[in-house]
Amino acid sequence: MKVMVIRSCSSWLLLLMVAMVVTGGGAQVLVENFYSSSCPNVELIVQQSVASKMQATQTFTPIPATLRLFFHDCFVEGCDGSVLIASPNGDAEKDAPDNLSLAGDGFDTVIKAKQAVEAQCPGIVSCADVLAIAARDVIVMAGGPSFSVELGRKDGLVSKASRVAGNLPEPSDDLNKLIALFTKNNLSTMDLIALSGAHSIGFSHCSRFANRLYSFSPSSPIDPSLDPNYAQQLIQMCPQNVDPSIAVNIDPTTPTTFDNVYYQNLVGGKGLFTSDQELFTDPRTQSTVTDFANNPLNFNAAFVTAMRNLGRVGVKTNNQQGEIRRDCTTFNS
Repeated sequence: MKVMVIRSCSSWLLLLMVAMVVTGGGAQVLVENFYSSSCPNVELIVQQSVASKMQATQTFTPIPATLRLFFHDCFVEGCDGSVLIASPNGDAEKDAPDNLSLAGDGFDTVIKAKQAVEAQCPGIVSCADVLAIAARDVIVMAGGPSFSVELGRKDGLVSKASRVAGNLPEPSDDLNKLIALFTKNNLSTMDLIALSGAHSIGFSHCSRFANRLYSFSPSSPIDPSLDPNYAQQLIQMCPQNVDPSIAVNIDPTTPTTFDNVYYQNLVGGKGLFTSDQELFTDPRTQSTVTDFANNPLNFNAAFVTAMRNLGRVGVKTNNQQGEIRRDCTTFNS
């Protein structure tokens, strides 16, 4: 058998193949150190800005808020910063019912980081990339693993509330719905299990899981998959008709540390949402949850891979698909 070697253009083709990312929209290109020449200090600028935000607020809220913002952005229109747009008509992506619970500290973290980047590298770095870097940085700040972020995204040109419904996982979703939603975004079941580990930090309003405490089924008001003691704790914190502003930690054990205790909680029946507990009760994913509960290094490795895969969803990389927004909250005029 003869082997044909095409010498011309072989090197650039190899580089292109290495950097190529397959998304729902076709082949896209993201690379580490994308801004090595145009804005070499971008990651340091973002890191310092995020740290300043944390110091200014003196609360933990910006960390889970920023991470959740990245996930919500990528699952609607792809990772293109469209969730950051503020519409005077209240019809942007962030105005959709599923996004109203996104904490303002997440938006403020990214907007301030973008402003810091613009001060040194005007018109160079997209809001989508700033968000991706900030999401990595808050994970590290909470004690999670660090990793290199692939960059080169353009900011999307569309942000509509009407496009959100059905594209984000719900707390009441079973595993079939979750797998279908992740598959639609070219994410695997392993990615689903690993990314769910983001619930190691953050909080939830009582209304998001009250059905598991008071109206699970006609025969059992309380979801039987909940640990009984944990269920009683939740009932005490979230009585019926509770103030809608009341929230509880998703991870009741180490709520401000990014770790594998989330999976240990699932094994013990302490998953706050149905979508969490399903990962352990369903035999298709139980063994992986058990592995992550026992092996933090395995979880960290899977989470890093899943975050990089998430960051490739639906990216825009050319001027026909997107732009470099000067202000993350509005499209360029």
